[in-house]
This record gives sequence, structure tokens and C-alpha cells, in this order.
Amino acid sequence: MKKVLIVTFSEDNECIDMVSDAIKSKGGEVIRFDTDLYPSEYSLSLQYINGKWSNILNTKDSSYGLDDLEAVWYRRLRIGDSMKGQMEKKYLGPSLEESKRTFLGMLNSLDVFHFDSYLKIRHAEIKQLQLKVAENLGLKIPKTLITNNAGDVREFNKQCVDGLITKMQSSFAIYEGEDEHVVFTNVLSDEDLKNLDDIQSCPMQFQEKIEKKLELRVTVIGDKIFSAAIDSQKSELSKDDWRKQGLELINDWEEYALPDDIQEKLLKFMDYFKVNYGAADFILTPDDELYFLESNPAGEFFWLERTNPHFPLSDAIANVLLGKAKRRF
Repeated sequence: MKKVLIVTFSEDNECIDMVSDAIKSKGGEVIRFDTDLYPSEYSLSLQYINGKWSNILNTKDSSYGLDDLEAVWYRRLRIGDSMKGQMEKKYLGPSLEESKRTFLGMLNSLDVFHFDSYLKIRHAEIKQLQLKVAENLGLKIPKTLITNNAGDVREFNKQCVDGLITKMQSSFAIYEGEDEHVVFTNVLSDEDLKNLDDIQSCPMQFQEKIEKKLELRVTVIGDKIFSAAIDSQKSELSKDDWRKQGLELINDWEEYALPDDIQEKLLKFMDYFKVNYGAADFILTPDDELYFLESNPAGEFFWLERTNPHFPLSDAIANVLLGKAKRRF
């Protein structure tokens, strides 16, 4: 029986169960590593003796040898999250750092197929590099500025006749008590341009505002490409970022026939970063031009599969993990 290690955390979404069920239905075994429970509830032992390395994971329920795996699916990393607030700060930092180094030492030393490699994912996350690679491959990209200099933003705005949007290079939320404030893509107003001094302490990404006909999410799994589109312009709230009405629009995603030349360029993009998975975002303009925005090397997909039978993404991931479908790297 082929074993697959899934690196995730205990509060991850339903995609873990979806892929796990697909793996089991194909005769595979799943070992789930909830990294938020390490080191508080899980233990990890890495040992070299008599010329051989061994890696043992002990969870609350069982013990697993990690030396006969078929593959690793790196999904999310939350080392020590369950320990926060349970240890003095002066001890917590060193504890989490040593735990992270131990875990990553184990993960990066496993001589098996990785979907995808932790180090390759970190490389593929660099937004400026993504845009440069995409443009070099012939994909259209927006005019872009990444800066913490307010004056440069105002000068850049003069080059963008339809205005500017701003977004972060990473995905995060700001928490105030029990309230979660997700940072979406937003259009800059004239008033915003006057009040940019706060970016001195936090660089931001600015891009020309591009008129949208559709927004695309293109998911690459091995050598398979699943392309979906949504008309985000039919609602005022979703015009700048469909995620602002993600739940309301979740049933509106439809298959989209991505042109062959764009597919080829996207696969070459994946080849550059040597990854097997990517969730890329595009804009289709009213003139039917496609603009590449970014690719998320560990991006979400469950919402698309859950509402649309045309996107069997979990099954495709399971096939790659079990070696039943082509692995690009």
C-alpha cells in the first residue's frame, strides 16, 4: 500500500478530507501531520545509526515510520500554533525555532516525491519573480510597482490612465478582538493617494487597473490544466476582487477554454519553478486579452470542486501523489 504524508494543520479546510478520500479510494494510505500540534502533542524523532537514517512521527493516536513513503503533499505549515499562550515568550521563540528546524530538516531530507518541495514553493511564491518570468514567457502582465515610497506611487499613478489597484504580496488578515479583516484587492481613490505615508512601514504592490470581462482561476496539477471563469463585474461588491463576494458567487464559476498558447506558456512557467501545482489568476479584458496576475503555489481549490463537477481536482491530486498520473518534477 502506497503511503502519502500530508503536511497540514488541524483547522485546515475540507480539501484535506477530499484528497484523503480520493487517495484511499485508489488503495493508498494517508498519514496526516497536523503541524500546529507539533511539538505540544506530536513528537518527531530523526535518527542516524549504523549508516541509516530513520524518521518516526508519534501522534496522539499512533506511531508512523516515514521512511517508506510514496509521496509528501506539502499543504500548510503552522508549527507550534497550539503552544501560543502556554509558554513564556522568552522560551516560546527558541522552542518554535528549534521545532521548525527539526521538522523542515525531516521534510526536506525525505527522498520521495514532493507535491511540492517546501523550498521550491518558497521560491515560487516570490511575486516580483513570478511577473518577470511570466512576461519573459510572453504572458501579458499589468504595469506594476512594489514600494514603500509614497512619492513613487503618485508618480506611478500618472502612468496608469485608468487608475491603480493595490494588494499585498502575501495573504493575511488583521484581527481586532473576534473580528477578522481580510486584505483584498482595492482601487485607490484620489483621497487614498493623498494619504499614503503609512506605507513607509509596510511595502505594498500597486498595479494599473485593468478593465475586466471575466476573472479566471487556472489550476495546474501535474500536466493537467483546469480553467474556470467568473463574471465578477455583475456585482458592485465583487468588481475589484471576486473574493469580496466569494460565497455569493461560488456557484457561478464555469469552465473556460483557455487558449492553447496560454496553456503552453503557463506550463513553461511551472517548469521554471519546477513545481507540480499552481493556482494562477488571470483577467480577461473586454477586448479578450488575458493578463497574468499571479500564481499561488499552494493555492486553494476545494471551493471550486465542491460546487462544480467539471473540476475533479482532488482526484487529479491523488493520482499525482500515488504516481498514477504524470509528475512534472
